[in-house]
Amino acid sequence: MKKTFSFFVFSCLLLIQAVYSQPTGLVHHLMPVPARMEKGNGRFTLTQEFTLAIKGKPHQRIYGGATRMLRRLDGRTGLFFSQAYITSNNTDASASLQITVDRPGKVILNEDESYTLTVTSEKIKLTATTDIGALRGLETILQLVGRDENGYYLPAVTIQDAPRFPWRGLLIDAARHFMPIEVIKRNLDGMAAVKLNVLHWHLTDDQGFRVETNSLPKLHELGSDGQYYTQEQIKEIIQYADSRGIRVVPEFDVPGHATSWFVGYPELASAPGPYTIERKFGIKNPTFDPTKEETYTFLDTFIKEMAALFPDEYLHIGGDENNGKQWKANTQIQAFMKANNLASNHDLQTHFIERALKIVTRYNKKMMGWDEIWQPGITKSIMIQSWRGKKSLFEAARKGYTAILSNGYYIDLAWSTSRHYLIDPVPADADLTDEQKKNILGGEAAMWSELATEETIDSRIWPRTAAIAERFWSPGSVKDVEDMYRRLDIISLQLEEVGLLHEKNYEMMLRRLAGCRDITSLKTLVDVLEPVEDYKRHGKGNILTSFGPYTLVPDAANPDAAVARKFRFLTDQYISSPNEAAAKELTYWLTLWKNNHAAFQQTLKQAPILKDVAPLSQTLSAMSEIGLQAMEHIRTGKTPSASWVETTKKQLEEAKKPQAKCELKVVEGIEKLVQKAAKATT
Repeated sequence: MKKTFSFFVFSCLLLIQAVYSQPTGLVHHLMPVPARMEKGNGRFTLTQEFTLAIKGKPHQRIYGGATRMLRRLDGRTGLFFSQAYITSNNTDASASLQITVDRPGKVILNEDESYTLTVTSEKIKLTATTDIGALRGLETILQLVGRDENGYYLPAVTIQDAPRFPWRGLLIDAARHFMPIEVIKRNLDGMAAVKLNVLHWHLTDDQGFRVETNSLPKLHELGSDGQYYTQEQIKEIIQYADSRGIRVVPEFDVPGHATSWFVGYPELASAPGPYTIERKFGIKNPTFDPTKEETYTFLDTFIKEMAALFPDEYLHIGGDENNGKQWKANTQIQAFMKANNLASNHDLQTHFIERALKIVTRYNKKMMGWDEIWQPGITKSIMIQSWRGKKSLFEAARKGYTAILSNGYYIDLAWSTSRHYLIDPVPADADLTDEQKKNILGGEAAMWSELATEETIDSRIWPRTAAIAERFWSPGSVKDVEDMYRRLDIISLQLEEVGLLHEKNYEMMLRRLAGCRDITSLKTLVDVLEPVEDYKRHGKGNILTSFGPYTLVPDAANPDAAVARKFRFLTDQYISSPNEAAAKELTYWLTLWKNNHAAFQQTLKQAPILKDVAPLSQTLSAMSEIGLQAMEHIRTGKTPSASWVETTKKQLEEAKKPQAKCELKVVEGIEKLVQKAAKATT
């Protein structure tokens, strides 16, 4: 109990300090931050008599959205509101919350998502041009709810809000690891909660073909291991997303990343089969043969069916990471290139993309793809998704192409939230004219699933993607990292209301690793670990396959460990302004970590799966002892010996190295204590 209580106190103290360090005015927990917000006087108190009414000419989706909002509010407050399902009959002018919508919204690019929200002590008014804007406003209302000893309330406020970018997406890769529809649904609810509006559904890759196709059934029958979405399920997801004001853009990756296509149709590949579903990851050789007319006949049949299934105006064809090895090795392809004056694989890819573009256009879709589809002279109707970076993004925008940014938002890289947060699709110093800036429509967080399963994907997406959503919605001037983390801690818990498992599954995975209910020592360790960043887990000696296991410590560890982050924050505060309270808290944590290794060794006796992380536990103990020694030097003002400083520096550098595919994220804070101690004077 003592450990749990101390962590609670530690977190609350930091939260209180962050709240009261805010500028004068309304202290809020909103994410994204609205475009304009003005504090009012007083508050609207929530009671059992709370009701809502809807007026105007909205789309039917607003009634479901209002009902979901009411149930979430009811669940959070326990007030037993009398209203059940909200319908067009709920128009009472005396209702507590008055929603007015001018016209039905369309789930399309550039639809109006603005809203105005006014809260007084007497009434809440939400007005919007479209019901989609009203849905965004309902999420703001839920985030505004405060509580104290007197109950629940909304602070008086006036908000005028609209998104900075019209394209605010999340890519979910369901090809490398299949994600059942309940995973997609709960993440759509998470997206709606933070005002994202595009689900980019990556449905095919070397490891799986995930869509039922009636015209070419061997695609899903042989290329999916039986794990695919039926067309009825696809329609169900599209409807579910539509009811939340979210578009669904499918991606079918060609000409590379295509092994799963060739399991059923090997004759379309650039090298003879047979082919089997790929079980490992990385860039693979199988590629469509762009010289065969049969390839384009096949794609025409496929795209025709998919264009009818997915209503969005955009269809993503991938087009990335074709290594060209099969093309170089195929004499017929080389002869075709020579006969058609195609000097390189780059030119041949352009030939393929242009042919595919004609098919996509034929079925009234706009082509979207990764950087590689953009070639000189290609029609400006295409959209570029940049994974390579702002150089290619800005170049496309200068030449008149619409584009979105994903470079910097690859959330599978396990970066810190702050690192993603400070990347802007169109920073203030962007070397673009105002007209060119308009060509950059926004961005997408990309959740590639090599290392994510249905059990862990929520913890890889959330809560970090909430901060990325703020980058896409809020004014570019909103970039206070400390305040972002303050709000993110609150929003992360609220996201559990829609069924997301990013918080819940953490301790469940630790119980499985420990093989028992007592996870105290294991949690103390893993709370300060993060999985290695970038794609280091795929490095030398990698034995990962699509089968896993993905149940290990780096799978359970959070990509932005809150305990470690708060320790680093407390360390920075203490170094800049030493005080007894901070010293006491730092000493508590360092002592806890120093002593934890003995308890962890007992856990280890019953959990052989944890052997890999035992050295990390020992390192944490040793580094914490160094931290305590540094604290004592700082407290007494006695300068440590040069040999102690030199030795500890070497130990700290060694402790920074990854072990068991994890990194110990408190070393940086302890290192700063050592540096402070080295400057201590008697």
